[in-house]
Amino acid sequence: MLGCVIHGEGDLRVTELPSPEPAPGQALVAVRYGGVCGSDLHYWRHGGVGDFRLREPMVLGHEVVGTAVTGRFAGLPVAVHPATPCGLCPECADGRANVCRDTRYLGSAARFPHVQGGFASQLSVPEAQLRPLPEGLPLRRAALAEPLSVALHAVRRAGAVAGKHVLVTGAGPIGCLVVAALRSAGAAHITVTDLLPEALRYATIAGADTVVRADDPDDTGRPTEVDAAVEASGVAAGLDTCLGLVRRGGVVVQLGMLPPGQSPFAGNLVVSREIELRGAFRFDTEFDEALELLAREPVFDGLISAVVPVPQTEEAFHLATDRSRSCKVLLDFED
Repeated sequence: MLGCVIHGEGDLRVTELPSPEPAPGQALVAVRYGGVCGSDLHYWRHGGVGDFRLREPMVLGHEVVGTAVTGRFAGLPVAVHPATPCGLCPECADGRANVCRDTRYLGSAARFPHVQGGFASQLSVPEAQLRPLPEGLPLRRAALAEPLSVALHAVRRAGAVAGKHVLVTGAGPIGCLVVAALRSAGAAHITVTDLLPEALRYATIAGADTVVRADDPDDTGRPTEVDAAVEASGVAAGLDTCLGLVRRGGVVVQLGMLPPGQSPFAGNLVVSREIELRGAFRFDTEFDEALELLAREPVFDGLISAVVPVPQTEEAFHLATDRSRSCKVLLDFED
């Protein structure tokens, strides 16, 4: 079968891999679509994401959907929940499996040996990680389930947003899905900032009320104050923007993964304004919520900018990196 393997910085190969043999309790999935995530791009461009560095070749990908081949869902279209938490650590016991200290996550170098990912024609995973798609949800749109789950979790971390003005910094795929999640949660007004006009266009598709060019201080849409903010750009300047605009006692959620090491930010504002700065990492039960939301809202189709056959994976990665031309790029693993 074909698989997409990262060997190091800039060394991405589409290669033949042995077909997996499901172990007891596992099911085989014929993968149809895989979404190219920002973390996949970081592994390709930089050899790591955040503090997680490549130490061996790894199959990329954790946003995958397809058809179950074996197990109780055989023959059904399914989405794959990419996480296998340990179920034993204090975090799992506290209902926070998304920060499990011993989790396994598809296509992640957070542990060694690395957890091989889902960018392959066939994938064997614990059957408990499969979710049959709700009626009417096409596989193509279902490929957004994993990143939408990340967005839903970030919005949950922001607290009650219904009726509030919320700022989102960064209009990449995750930022746009945060916009959609905020709209679903009842936010009264959503402002999005980014450097690129095309990214802001996708934010509008997702439901943003106001879009602002981050590099234009005179943009008339720039707010003077917001109730809450979600930082989705992964740069310290975005965090500074959030801290500078959120009201006293407001909440800022850091969702974008910042560069490795220390990141300077306006920490004194956290103190003097009693701003609550919260992290948001992955997700847990939001995956099922994401599938239901995707089934109800065909607007998500507008965020899928390209579907690329897997033999052209490197071209797909170049396209996904160029946010002036793309939002969410999918790999197509059909024969």
